[in-house]
Amino acid sequence: MPNRVLFVTGRLAEPALNRTLAAMSSGFAYDVAPLKITVAALMTTDWIARFLDVPAGTDLILIPGLCEGDTAVIAEKAGVRVEKGPKDLREIPRYFGKAAAARDYGDWDIEILAEINNAPRLTRQAIRQAADYFRASGADVIDIGCTPGLAFPALKEVVQELVGAGMRVSIDSFEPDEIRAAVAAGAELVLSLNGSNIDVARDLAGTNARVVVIPDLGGSVDTLDPSIEMLERFGIRYLIDPILEPIGHGFAASLERYAQTRRRYPQAEMLMGVGNLTELTAADTTGVNAVLIAVCQELGIRAVLTTEVAPWTRGAVREIDVARRLMHHAVTRQTIPKGVDDRLITIKDPVVLSFTEDELRALQSQITDPNYRIFADASAITVLNNELFVRDTDIQRIFAKLQVDDPAHAFYLGKELARASLAMTLGKTYRQEGALAWGYLTPPDDARSEHVKLSGTKSREPKA
Repeated sequence: MPNRVLFVTGRLAEPALNRTLAAMSSGFAYDVAPLKITVAALMTTDWIARFLDVPAGTDLILIPGLCEGDTAVIAEKAGVRVEKGPKDLREIPRYFGKAAAARDYGDWDIEILAEINNAPRLTRQAIRQAADYFRASGADVIDIGCTPGLAFPALKEVVQELVGAGMRVSIDSFEPDEIRAAVAAGAELVLSLNGSNIDVARDLAGTNARVVVIPDLGGSVDTLDPSIEMLERFGIRYLIDPILEPIGHGFAASLERYAQTRRRYPQAEMLMGVGNLTELTAADTTGVNAVLIAVCQELGIRAVLTTEVAPWTRGAVREIDVARRLMHHAVTRQTIPKGVDDRLITIKDPVVLSFTEDELRALQSQITDPNYRIFADASAITVLNNELFVRDTDIQRIFAKLQVDDPAHAFYLGKELARASLAMTLGKTYRQEGALAWGYLTPPDDARSEHVKLSGTKSREPKA
């Protein structure tokens, strides 16, 4: 954390910035530098470098997040570290809180296996595209999901192609012939073996392949013992998966089975296939994955298998990649998984920021131009400029009062009012011209739309 921070802002934002800084427990000293410009976001780093005076003792300069340009320009002249802060000054307290917590954040020890479901029904190109997508999403192993009863003549070539592209590959099949072919082609993991197909282990002896061993169909964890005994006799490394059952079909009992297996085999590697819950439960998967990964982290389950077949599971690999980092931090640090990484909060915001009507009227008293500013809170949307102050819950009534005839202006205001209405409905923070926050799904702001004025032109670099 810095010892002394210089906050750079414009004239309009200075009062709100001072209130925000006065209310936070920062642990550092600070100064506020309001430069000679009304709107802070219109500053560029080149312009700031020319006009900023840096007090002695400053070890961090924080400029508004919407400023354009490279911070190195300011750092080179001032000789002080420079960062772009959040795009909304009300997020500054959380910005520094996250920075403190995130110094050692990001470690993980749970591997992600991403299954390409029903691979025999897909073209080679589709399999490769799915593998590339899963790897880019954070998967460590690409799992080739075979289809019972459906021949897969291209299996060997599929595995060889993915391995040749630098991917780690597993085979998801009970068929001995498919298992042998995949391992011979370079697959490093076999899902799964139990009493019904354990004999194929003889053919895997001497290879580098590991296997996932599961209970016999309908059997208890006791049925693991004979299979594990054979695997150990042949010197084959293994992971145990007690099988996660869907809700209504033994879900709670299966969680208990994972804990029982850990007690029974305290040193064994374990795997959990989370798809039986995420794919078979009509609920957003972010929270489901977070809880399941927390269970894995506490029980020492260091591999999870997932897929993205059901529409609501899209992004599951990315979610688990976030969750494994968050839960590793929480469990190893013995801290609550909160306030460090909010990317799994998608529909609702972790914090809803808004201005009171009194604060907005105070802001209006300082405005001298006709450009509309739009704000939203839990109860209403406010649009204001130097003459108008419109506050309502109905965006059609608001628009009618703005008396805008130009099609480009109407399109811009309609787009922003619709976004503000969505934010008000869902209880999200609205920032004019900025994307709403959707956790790890949040799109970047569209730089083309930032600083749009009613004149329809982008503002040039300000003058002192």
